[in-house]
Amino acid sequence: MNEFDRTKKMIGDKNFNLITKTSVVIVGLGGVGSSATEMLARSGINSFVVVDFDVFEESNLNRQILCLSNNIGKLKVEEAKKRIKLINKNAKVTCINVKLNDNIDIMLPKTDYIIDACDDIKAKVNLVKFAILNNIKIISCCGTGNRLHPEMLSISNIWKTNYDPLAKRLRHELRKEKINYKLPVVCSKEKPFIKTNGSVGSVCFVPNFAGILLASYVINDIIK
Repeated sequence: MNEFDRTKKMIGDKNFNLITKTSVVIVGLGGVGSSATEMLARSGINSFVVVDFDVFEESNLNRQILCLSNNIGKLKVEEAKKRIKLINKNAKVTCINVKLNDNIDIMLPKTDYIIDACDDIKAKVNLVKFAILNNIKIISCCGTGNRLHPEMLSISNIWKTNYDPLAKRLRHELRKEKINYKLPVVCSKEKPFIKTNGSVGSVCFVPNFAGILLASYVINDIIK
């Protein structure tokens, strides 16, 4: 059996071919984006654009699936490309090693899907605007830090979320831009732990499960 035969047994050759012809932009390669990238590579996506401005640090080892002890200090986008190619040798991967903000129109190519796994509110809003303008499907992730229970995660839309400060801020900014788009989001119903020292705590299973949900949304939307 080859690497994707078991996937084809589940969804059939026709649906698998649809997956291989789909392009995905992943913005943010932290705990959430790393996991989403891995799942899409293992699902047969052949066209990736990975976007992140950062390098891996030791503090990423507890949760970011692309982070290993031998790639600390290396660019996340380049490590993501290596990982994707090790899983799916046919994949084409474009790396964008910049911080997205007002430069989205310039930096991002046209694509079929955008996975927003970043934590920058302005970038999130600009990604939604870019997706709407270019008729691209998009799904965003809300907060996964300061939480312990992956079973509390689900896919909703931005206007129906609770207990998530990031989602609340995103809704506020979308309203300011007069954007009524029913943005699908991965969001937790778990109330976040109160921060005691200003930093955000995180464990491996919550952001990684969020990434799995993002990838699942894309794949199931492709095959309907």
